[in-house]
Amino acid sequence: MKNKDIKILLVDDEPDILEIVGYNLSNEGYQVTTAENGLDGVKKAKSELPHLIILDVMMPEMDGIEACENIRKIPELKNSIITFLTARGEDYSQVAGFDAGADDYITKPIKPKVLISKVKALLRRFKEAEVADTLKVGSLVINRDEYKIISKGKELVLPRKEFELLSLLASKPGKVFKRDEILDAVWGNEVVVGGRTIDVHIRKLREKLGDKSFKTIKGVGYKFVD
Repeated sequence: MKNKDIKILLVDDEPDILEIVGYNLSNEGYQVTTAENGLDGVKKAKSELPHLIILDVMMPEMDGIEACENIRKIPELKNSIITFLTARGEDYSQVAGFDAGADDYITKPIKPKVLISKVKALLRRFKEAEVADTLKVGSLVINRDEYKIISKGKELVLPRKEFELLSLLASKPGKVFKRDEILDAVWGNEVVVGGRTIDVHIRKLREKLGDKSFKTIKGVGYKFVD
């Protein structure tokens, strides 16, 4: 999918943000639609069916959290990526955003080049979401739409990052995913985490699915073994 075919909805009540961010996204070739409040944002999301939705949190008419919740109820938008772009960096705000169904969280101010890099990373997730919602690998069944894991006939409940890491590795059994590739796909290139973060999550997955399911390629990364 080329940039000119990708729709992005930017929802913010600050005219400067709409102008600056909108300009930089349009300059990359994306189709950009804007809205000045959450209520209008939900309406435009329904009509435009964007691939990526960037929401501010504090807005008139309807705030970003409520707008996100409403958007997630629209079946046609189930695979759309939603990220918050806001100056509010408090933990409770981020938690509320993720609970509402957001995929990521960007704190402003943010440099245009960094924003574009982040958008590209988020859109890669959209392309992955276009793949079938249910992935079957051996006795493992991954339902990406419902965030469910069935292993040897038993349902497992995994935290979000463990689920995303497993889904990534299992999407291409035998492929060695490099550490940078994993960090970018699961944590995003704006989140500063150490290499140990991946190791810890792999260890937890091994405890739940078995050591033989994951192979460490020393100095490179990990792969899922069917």
